[in-house]
Amino acid sequence: MFKPLFAATLGLGLALGAGPALANDMPGKGVEIRPVMAPQLGEFFQHRILFRALSDLGYEIADPQEVEYQTIHLALGGGDGDFTAVHWNELHHNFFEEAGGTGVMTKVGLLVEGALQGYLIDKASYDGGITNLGDLKDAAVAAKFDADGDGKADLAGCVPGWGCEKVIEHQLTEFGLRDTVAHNQGAYDAIIADTIARNSAGEPILYYTWTPYWVSGALVPGEDVEWLAVPYTSLPDGQEGETSFKGKNLGFAVDSIRVIARNDFLAENPAAAKLFEVAKISINDISAQNKLIADGEDDSDDIDKHVDAWIKANQAAYDGWLEAARAAAN
Repeated sequence: MFKPLFAATLGLGLALGAGPALANDMPGKGVEIRPVMAPQLGEFFQHRILFRALSDLGYEIADPQEVEYQTIHLALGGGDGDFTAVHWNELHHNFFEEAGGTGVMTKVGLLVEGALQGYLIDKASYDGGITNLGDLKDAAVAAKFDADGDGKADLAGCVPGWGCEKVIEHQLTEFGLRDTVAHNQGAYDAIIADTIARNSAGEPILYYTWTPYWVSGALVPGEDVEWLAVPYTSLPDGQEGETSFKGKNLGFAVDSIRVIARNDFLAENPAAAKLFEVAKISINDISAQNKLIADGEDDSDDIDKHVDAWIKANQAAYDGWLEAARAAAN
């Protein structure tokens, strides 16, 4: 498991000799905070930016627990962690409710806005007239995307436990695609690597992805691939949300990625609560960092360097987070 490496904090002698004003700069001093996050490398970046800010506020960061998304929520609801920065507001809402909801946790701030999910195909197929997921109900159309010879379109899909697999499974049934589309699930990066290789070989491709993630830097929508529309909005488990983006119904709610934290932790730590409320990271910045990971800058030190570079490029905003957090603690 990667362990976060933090920027240097103020020296003990300086902190002790600076008096009450400087002491207020470290409202989290003596408090350990327990993050819970997914093991997906592409989500370490935003967590480590928050870890750095929390460290600058004096908090000690425990080694993060790394579990899948449903378990993240259960861990927080059960008191086995304090916060996560990877809650998708719409997609993971049922996980939130099942783990105790607002009785034990709070959704705080809007860390990342404009997160998308959906189905994409290669641009040649799209330009050839396949523009809607419902088109794959036609067996002859679906067969164009058959990679294993079973006659069905091969959809590079979603890992069980992420939440997106429930939407895909629901829609395959809802749109009458069970006989013509196979939902391939497993290690996503391995599945998508095969998809990218087939695209490079000029073969038709069909896949699920999301933003922010590096895939949309390797297969660029509008250049290499296009988002498919769906016949109409239909989501599982009573989910709701706006599913249209730039006039196209993508089938998944246009989402935001939020911090969720335990209510008792927020009440006892107003500085951390305010940080979670005001922190914002551009979705494009995360996708760009994820592309660096995909290009080989993928060890722990690399990710910390990415965090350093992001803070330097966004210093005024970052300093504003800390100022607001310190003010909330007074």
